[in-house]
Amino acid sequence: MITGNKGEWSEIYTLFKLLGDIHLFPGNKQIEKIKDVVFPILKIFRTENNGLFEYSIEDEIIVISGNDTILEIPVQTFKEKAIFLLDIIKQNKQTTFSVPEIEEFMHTINCLSLKANSKVKSDITIVIHDQRTNQQPILGFSIKSQLGSPSTLLNAGRTTNFIYQIKDPNLSSIEIDRINSLVIVRGKKHSADIKARVKELKDRYNCQISFLKTENSIFSNNLRLIDSKLPEILAEILLKYNSSDTAKLSSIVETVAANNPLNFDGTNHHPFYHYKVKRFLTDTSLGMMPSKVWSGKFEATGGYLVVKDNGDVLCYHVYNRNEFEDYLFHNTKLETASSSRHKFGEIYKENGNLFLKLNLQIRFIK
Repeated sequence: MITGNKGEWSEIYTLFKLLGDIHLFPGNKQIEKIKDVVFPILKIFRTENNGLFEYSIEDEIIVISGNDTILEIPVQTFKEKAIFLLDIIKQNKQTTFSVPEIEEFMHTINCLSLKANSKVKSDITIVIHDQRTNQQPILGFSIKSQLGSPSTLLNAGRTTNFIYQIKDPNLSSIEIDRINSLVIVRGKKHSADIKARVKELKDRYNCQISFLKTENSIFSNNLRLIDSKLPEILAEILLKYNSSDTAKLSSIVETVAANNPLNFDGTNHHPFYHYKVKRFLTDTSLGMMPSKVWSGKFEATGGYLVVKDNGDVLCYHVYNRNEFEDYLFHNTKLETASSSRHKFGEIYKENGNLFLKLNLQIRFIK
């Protein structure tokens, strides 16, 4: 029996939905269809553990080939299966669940697992016909579903810690211990109140908190490869997040850009902060990881398919770079990960100086 969570079942739903629609619809930054733009789907490729399968669209028939078999299934069948599966996913309250009726159909079309083969970078690969250019590009996508829990764009780790120096402090050991003891209480659980600690340093003690470096040198060099000022820009964004009540990334960037802490030349209103952050988000979404040396080459996947709450599937791809970047920029937020696991959030002393580590994690907004 095949079991999976809502995100995993969304991969199968996406396959059925696209084969039922036989068109791919691009989205804008509000996660709405871009009017008057549609890409006819010619083929879909999905890699299973037992081989690569091709779904070719010929009029109202889906021709499935691979592993020495050829099947023909009406488009209408995929439409009906997509509607049925969407209803099951939306109604189910369990963490993981099975859908026997869909599993039976999956086996008839040689679809043996919920997720594509883990060795393949893309969840799904689609050949479209672009009527504007008369091209037939092959596009690889990762699938992001709003039917389940929002996924992360940048996962937290000690690699994503930023180190700040607390300059001109007038803090006693007792005051430092008090600040480090500030916690959030939720029922029986206690977690470090990082924002309260930062606000105490800035507002009560008037401390200057200045970025020093990232904890991980590979992450630092990856960022500087994207843009030489990116570590400093992200450090300012992270500090602003931890000293305010705002989490949405685009809103924080607006505030930082208005303050212009890096003193960029604003004479002609160049969007320095917005542009550089969008580059960072794009590279992160397409392969940059904090712990691995980033060459700047995108992986096989070049974008996202977003499964909306209403079942619509919208595409964002570097093939349409502006829409892709706007989607990432306007639909992500910062959040605080586990400070105990990633070792950040406490004031500490080294060589007579005081320091503080803050952690960067970015998640999609549902």
